[in-house]
Amino acid sequence: MLRLSYWILPIIGGITWLATLLGLLLYWLLTTNRTRYDSMSPTQSIAYISDVGASPLKPLFVTGCVLTTLLLDASFLFDRLLRHRGRLVPTTTRTEHVLSVLTIFFALLGTVGLVLLSVFDTLRHPLLHDVFLLLFIAGYVLSAIFICWEYQRLGQRWRGHRVLRVSFWIKLVFVVVEILLAIAFVSCTFTQNYNYGAVLEWIIAFIFSAYVFSFYVDLYPAVRTKNGAGRPGSPKYAAPAEVAGGSTGSEGDRELEDGRGRGDGEPFAMRSVGGAQAARQPGREETVVASNF
Repeated sequence: MLRLSYWILPIIGGITWLATLLGLLLYWLLTTNRTRYDSMSPTQSIAYISDVGASPLKPLFVTGCVLTTLLLDASFLFDRLLRHRGRLVPTTTRTEHVLSVLTIFFALLGTVGLVLLSVFDTLRHPLLHDVFLLLFIAGYVLSAIFICWEYQRLGQRWRGHRVLRVSFWIKLVFVVVEILLAIAFVSCTFTQNYNYGAVLEWIIAFIFSAYVFSFYVDLYPAVRTKNGAGRPGSPKYAAPAEVAGGSTGSEGDRELEDGRGRGDGEPFAMRSVGGAQAARQPGREETVVASNF
């Protein structure tokens, strides 16, 4: 039985975005019978999302954009918070912390872009709308690149946690596909192939919903650490280079940085300054890295 937790945020966000897109698309196809909006070019017969969003359904478009981005940004923030508290695989190196901050920063830029492009519609503010559209796409693509980089580094040290690899590949596919589609979209727009551009815009938007849903994979493991297991100091999420004697001093930090400590589920004994393995103290409990969430 699924237990409600932070994973519900990206699920609601993805459903909200899908409902918004389907509402706009079905309204244009069925209710208006593919009407031609004033914002469309003379040679254009397929409406962009922006064209439908500037119609009487603008309140739906704005609401959907705001709710989706708020829920997605909340997913980013809770992912960061849960890793900080040790309920998810923690970021421990400076590089990982920087990548996490950059991920959230560019996600917020993408949020600003999506919300403002829905407010400044293509009919009344075409130039501003295009600027915010580029900000939206660039912001979330860069955010996805940095989170892929972060998960790649985490996956190298926590090899027992397959969820990191799964999430990494999902987001990497999103990055590659969206970049290719965005290039094609911009090319069609500048060459005035507006119908092809409109189709590509709808495809890009629907793929974005899959990206929102992907954060379910990241947040669901926190369900198993809800009651305190896995917080800092718990064996479940002990640092890969944490030593058998319980010391996590500068030597352990250096081992995290240079990759000697691997999260492969094996206990990791302290090394002496000279490199020899220190003797274990009788009666002291070893810290063992969990092999899964």
